[in-house]
Amino acid sequence: MPMDVEVQTHARTLALRSPGHLRIGPFTVRYNPDWSIKYANYAIPDQDAEPTAEDLDALIAAFRERDRMPRLEYLPGWAPAVEPALLAAGFTVENRAPILACAPGDLLRPKPVDSLAIAEPVTDAEFDAAALVQHHGYGGTGEPEGGEAAWLREAAAGGGVAALATVGGVPAGAGGCSVPVDGLTELAGLAVADTFRRRGVGAALCAHLTATAFERGCRVVWLEPGDADVERIYAGIGYRRVGEKLNISLVPDPTAG
Repeated sequence: MPMDVEVQTHARTLALRSPGHLRIGPFTVRYNPDWSIKYANYAIPDQDAEPTAEDLDALIAAFRERDRMPRLEYLPGWAPAVEPALLAAGFTVENRAPILACAPGDLLRPKPVDSLAIAEPVTDAEFDAAALVQHHGYGGTGEPEGGEAAWLREAAAGGGVAALATVGGVPAGAGGCSVPVDGLTELAGLAVADTFRRRGVGAALCAHLTATAFERGCRVVWLEPGDADVERIYAGIGYRRVGEKLNISLVPDPTAG
């Protein structure tokens, strides 16, 4: 099976296993009632789906009823007919993000960072500290909603990885690798606190998460970098492009009454 298909299968399998997921026509919706950010609420089409206008109306309604932005994340080649249907329904492409993957023999160790310690959270305080770094790292303010800490706990308990990085005892970064499916895991939610950026913390944390996933039996770790600068960091420790993911959403019309 091509790697991009394996990645999409992994993402869809986890969506189908998520407690709050919905089935709407040829779509699986990953819905997080306790985590409102758009990255935690999205739909994935079935392979080779050909949605009707009625399917899309039902999908949009399901998101709106739950106070979420109608949004999809998927690899276009998985279901080629879906993007034209979404565009015709008024959806807008957010971006086309590269998908990177790393196998055990490809991982490279980054330069060490002074006073950096990385460990798996154990106590509630440690999970909360990791969640707070993630929350602020992805643009949130105040306290997290709870979804970040829950995701990290689920990953750690299900054979994935959770990690909290500290520098001199101060929380500096956090991230995790999802519950594995058929030897694949997604490295997600990696965030570095503002005051610790551009010091190598992100590369060290990514390498730690990846190596730990391999130690726990995973054969491939994949991820979606946030931008070109972040992609270069991942490439520096052995990640390579294996595909492209479409992020597409329906933003409310500001002129609508």
